[in-house]
Amino acid sequence: MVLKSEKLILRRWTTADRDSLVRYANNPHVARNMRDRFPHPYTSKDADEWIALAGSQDPLTNFAIEVEGQAVGGAGLMLGTDVARLSAEIGYWLGEPFWGRGLAPEAVKLLTDYGFAQFKLVRIFAGAFAWNPASARVLEKAGYTFESRSRKSVVKDGHILDQLNYVMIR
Repeated sequence: MVLKSEKLILRRWTTADRDSLVRYANNPHVARNMRDRFPHPYTSKDADEWIALAGSQDPLTNFAIEVEGQAVGGAGLMLGTDVARLSAEIGYWLGEPFWGRGLAPEAVKLLTDYGFAQFKLVRIFAGAFAWNPASARVLEKAGYTFESRSRKSVVKDGHILDQLNYVMIR
């Protein structure tokens, strides 16, 4: 499965992405805005494990963001189960040299359209740490609507933070 726009491609992770994955993921500015399961430092071993996991998915839910022939970030859906089976959480990250180019909103739009079509989802949602207004802007530019502010709901790097919740309803 390959999803394309004018600026980027969303595609399956491959072993050829190992070096670029480590290069762009091993950044404290990236890790600071990710869940704790996103390792920092990000090592070659971490990259190998992620590529093995994400590269073997069927159906595909985690994509490499390719720009200018290299993987520079990732975007994925965590599909809901049981009573939340028509919902999914979307997540994304981009290597710091590629920030501010409009790539993240484009990746989110592509993946959102894919999620609604491929999985017959009704709701796709995302959370952004309150200290990361750029991530909130990504979601807004991709057409997501601010739904709520969960006060003091997450802990990152020893800080208790609010999370800004965004949603797209089909």
